[in-house]
Amino acid sequence: MAPRILVVDDTQAIRRSVRFRIEKETDWEICGEAENGREAIARVEELKPDVVLLDLSMPVMNGLDAARHIKAIAPHIHIVMFTLHTYPQLLDEARKVGIAKVLSKSGAAESDLLHAVRSLLAA
Repeated sequence: MAPRILVVDDTQAIRRSVRFRIEKETDWEICGEAENGREAIARVEELKPDVVLLDLSMPVMNGLDAARHIKAIAPHIHIVMFTLHTYPQLLDEARKVGIAKVLSKSGAAESDLLHAVRSLLAA
């Protein structure tokens, strides 16, 4: 069975771009999308993904708070934070809540994202 990925970002264009890249270059399944942290938690409970790609800055509930809840209900899920914000305090806080990787949306972002997910799924 192909790994199941949940894409969480408040920007539809980013969700669409990540979905396109994953579907084009991998055999992974995008099982769903969410546009805020609260919706992400509900989707995790409903869809049971293997990996959650999670933005930091979102309305309703941010990515760090959502990650705390997700890890509490599904500790086995890999969470990759995919964000414009990559500062040292964020990296520390992300590790504390169980986020496996924090990646920047700038530069070779989607290539880095695919590589990070591959390495998590191989572990």
